[in-house]
Amino acid sequence: MLIGIMSDTHDNLPQVEKAVKYLNDQKAGLVLHAGDYVAGFVIPKFKALNCKLVGVFGNNDGDHELLKKRFSETGNCTIHDQFAKIEIEGYRIALLHGTQTELLNAIVESGYFDAVIHGHTHNRSIEKKDKTLVINPGELCGYLTGNPSLALLDTTKQQAIAIDL
Repeated sequence: MLIGIMSDTHDNLPQVEKAVKYLNDQKAGLVLHAGDYVAGFVIPKFKALNCKLVGVFGNNDGDHELLKKRFSETGNCTIHDQFAKIEIEGYRIALLHGTQTELLNAIVESGYFDAVIHGHTHNRSIEKKDKTLVINPGELCGYLTGNPSLALLDTTKQQAIAIDL
C-alpha cells in the first residue's frame, strides 16, 4: 500500500490543498499526519482526500476538543491523542509527533514496528535503524525551512521517499 505522510501543517491552507491533490494523484491508500495542524479551520481541507487520514496531536495544536469535532465532521479522518498504532496487512506503524525524544527513541529501538513516523523538528529524514524505517516527512507548511515537504511510504517495498512540494 502507498501511504502519504505529513506533519507540521501549521495552518498553511494552500500547502494542505497542494498535498491533498498530490496524494490523490498518487492514489495513496492512507494518509498519516504526525501532528501540529494548529487550528480547527485546517481540518476540513482533508475531506478532499480520496482515502482515510489518521493523525495524532502535536505540541502546537490548540483546542483539542474543537479539532476532534472537526475531524469527526470530515467522515474520512480520525485523530488520536499522542500515539497511534496502525497495522496494515501485517505492516506495523507507530505514529507520534515526536516531542518526547526519549519516548521516540525507545519506540524506534524496541524493534517492534516496521516504521516509526514522527514530525516536530520540521527537518525531514528517512533512515533505517536495524529493521525499523524511521520517517520524518519534514514540514508541510514550509515556514521554518522554506522547503514544504511530505513523504510516501510503500509498505510492499518497505521503502519511503521524501517529496518536495
